[in-house]
Amino acid sequence: MSAPQDSEGLTLTVLGAGTMGVAIMGGVMSSLADAKLRSATSQTSSSSSSDSTPARLPAKFIACDQRTEAEATVRVALSHYSFPLRTLTNQNLEGVQSADIILLACKPQGFKTILGEPGMRDALRSKLLISILAGVTQPQIEQFLYPEGSPADACRVVRVMPNTASFVRESMSVIETSDPPLSDEQAKLVAFIFNAIGRTVTLGPAQMDASTALCGSGPAFFALMLEAAADGGVAMGLPRAEAQLMAAQTMRGTTGLVLNGEHPAILRDKVSTPGGCTIGGLMVLEEGTVRGVVSRAIREATVVASQLGQGATNVNGTRH
Repeated sequence: MSAPQDSEGLTLTVLGAGTMGVAIMGGVMSSLADAKLRSATSQTSSSSSSDSTPARLPAKFIACDQRTEAEATVRVALSHYSFPLRTLTNQNLEGVQSADIILLACKPQGFKTILGEPGMRDALRSKLLISILAGVTQPQIEQFLYPEGSPADACRVVRVMPNTASFVRESMSVIETSDPPLSDEQAKLVAFIFNAIGRTVTLGPAQMDASTALCGSGPAFFALMLEAAADGGVAMGLPRAEAQLMAAQTMRGTTGLVLNGEHPAILRDKVSTPGGCTIGGLMVLEEGTVRGVVSRAIREATVVASQLGQGATNVNGTRH
């Protein structure tokens, strides 16, 4: 990675201060603030910190966007954190020049405009470029930046697929393995940033389309199921607001049990007493092939994601 901007910490620049970019900056700031609070109140020696923590953490933040109104949005969302924060409009080059780490969070179709700006390749020299662009692969970005081959001082491009739950620090982010591998410190930085907004797993490039379908599209699929469950409650007399809250908290509690180690099938069996209402409802779901339809939705979204990444259009109209 390039030389640090100062001795106090790294500078993280976000290119694209939309919902995801702001959520990720907020998650990192919140995580850093929590760490400072724990450090201030703990009597434990700092030497006990995890080996997975980067030696140097982000300490300054720059949010770049092409929309003037984004500056106000960023400041409303993040100014309560006690970290230096700059907002720039149509000044991506300046933001990258001042950065140690760059998060590419623009619209997928806009990356060539941003990265093709005169001077951008030099500004990115030896830095870490993290892309969260759906459907845009690491080789696509590298080949655009370095059509004649990557020089020794090329930036390191890392692809990560977070999801919309980043906003409440409950994202499931998939970090793509890099070839050649990142340095130990770079890998720790990427993991730190995305663990700050939820959970992470690391998978190879071949798994990224399926990861996009399950993690990126998944919130929409689960929201549809949640809405359907709430509708069922409303149909049987529950007030709408309470039914939605009950469905959401029930789904949240179920995922909490699974994340705590409970297998979904065992959990389902524990709730299904002989002759009870749960097994009766499950039979209706099985008769409606819910399991197969949900699995098929993930498979369909995976195929669409793979085609979009190749620049195809109208992919959703090709399913047979």
